[in-house]
Amino acid sequence: MRNFVAYEAAKPVAALDFKDGDGQVRSLAVFNGKVVEIAANVADLHSDNNKINKETALDEKGMVVPGRVDTPNKHDMLTGTQHDGTAVPGPDDATCSNWTGSTDGQGNAVVGHHDLIGNTQGPNFWNYSHKTPGCAPANLQRVGGAGLFYCFATN
Repeated sequence: MRNFVAYEAAKPVAALDFKDGDGQVRSLAVFNGKVVEIAANVADLHSDNNKINKETALDEKGMVVPGRVDTPNKHDMLTGTQHDGTAVPGPDDATCSNWTGSTDGQGNAVVGHHDLIGNTQGPNFWNYSHKTPGCAPANLQRVGGAGLFYCFATN
């Protein structure tokens, strides 16, 4: 049986904190739901060496998630992180009130693009592309989201 870990930051904690008792980052490989290795370890996950793309960022049933060129577009993945996996600093909301907010027009979430396309004026990283215009489902859908987030197998 595989252990799955959700990839979502909560202030002030990073998204994946695979540390042992000595504070050292454990060297865990990261897999998708079909047991395809997408990163050799957490450092690899946050580097250009990761294997996250539309074909490997699968849903809980092992199916491809619709991307920017599909209808409906669901490529925004809730993360709340910067590209390096750390929580977005500062007082601005990047996690929809630590993933508890869903009020129309209030708060924001940082999202990444699982298909690595779409943001014409900024980054298109799998875990960091832009903020949403609010936390309600309609706010997420307006910019290509469906409230989805990454879960990775770690063993």
